[in-house]
Formats: sequence, C-alpha cells, structure tokens
Amino acid sequence: MSDFVDILTIFVLAILVGFEVISKVPPTLHTPLMSGSNAISGITIVGAILSLGMQHTTLTAVLGFLAVIFAMINVVGGFLVTDRMLGMFKRKE
Repeated sequence: MSDFVDILTIFVLAILVGFEVISKVPPTLHTPLMSGSNAISGITIVGAILSLGMQHTTLTAVLGFLAVIFAMINVVGGFLVTDRMLGMFKRKE
C-alpha cells in the first residue's frame, strides 16, 4: 500500500509541476515546444505498447491501452496544430 501512496504522490506532484511550467510558456514558444512534446509522446507510445504487450495484470493492460490512445491523440493533434501554424507562413498564390 505504501508503494501506491508513493507513486500517487509522485503523480500528483508531476501534474502540479507540469501545470506550472506549461502555464508560464509565452505564446511565441508554443509551436516549438509542441514539436518537442510530440517527440516525447512518441516515446510514451512505445512505452505504453510495451506495457500493453506484457500484460502483467489486467490493470496494466488497461492503463497501457489508455496511454496509447491518449498519446496518439496528443501526437496527431500536435502535428495538426504544427501543420496549421506552418501553413500560415506559406506564400499565397
């Protein structure tokens, strides 16, 4: 039970730190940081697929599946936003 409390504490602290860091980012840096976020989400997808494939318990399989879904939403959304931002700099014909 203490392992669960330790992991939950780390998770909550990571959420709070992540929120504070992201909320302080100026809009001009948003697109470059999104590209970096896409790379990190790609790594998350690999880890989630590995977790899903091992299936130690049903819980790890479900969490791995959810991690794959949410990371893919993040990657696809990030690429769409980046493509739209880059499209704003293309010359009009």
